[in-house]
Amino acid sequence: MTKKAKPIAGAPWHKVRKSKLHGTGVFAKRNIPAGTRIFEYEGKRISAEQADEMFPVNPDDPFHTFFFALSSGRIIDGGQGGNDSRWINHSCEPNCETQEGRHGKRVFVHALRDIAKGEELVYDYGLIIDEEMSETLKQQYRCLCGSAQCRGTMLALTAEGEVEDEASAEEDSTVETELNE
Repeated sequence: MTKKAKPIAGAPWHKVRKSKLHGTGVFAKRNIPAGTRIFEYEGKRISAEQADEMFPVNPDDPFHTFFFALSSGRIIDGGQGGNDSRWINHSCEPNCETQEGRHGKRVFVHALRDIAKGEELVYDYGLIIDEEMSETLKQQYRCLCGSAQCRGTMLALTAEGEVEDEASAEEDSTVETELNE
């Protein structure tokens, strides 16, 4: 059973409405200072295997999910018991970022910079896929952000500008762990 989230000071910082980027989006209800914890990404905790077995939310858009992967390998399914955070769209030029809680069981959305009232909240999904990278896969996860820094896909890129696959992500994670020890 998931613990009930503690209220975040100053909440609510946001409102949900139609987005020019993609479907529904989340927007600043008032000015949000840089560093503000806006809200928690909530939903049912499931295993990666359970996520793989689930049917797409929308068969016409099978690559759209409300899944958020945790470092523990568990998945938060924002489509089941989720909150407004599931509507945050991707951008290659984000104004928010997500941070795992210290025990790796919760995820919070934080403002990277000051966000003006009415501005859409966006973060870089940086998706890592365990398939061979191809132009088809990049298109299946194409980016619609339109920013000057747009890389054309929601998939994570390596430092060399290549789309990151699961093997290189694990290497990076191992190096990061070694550096932090």
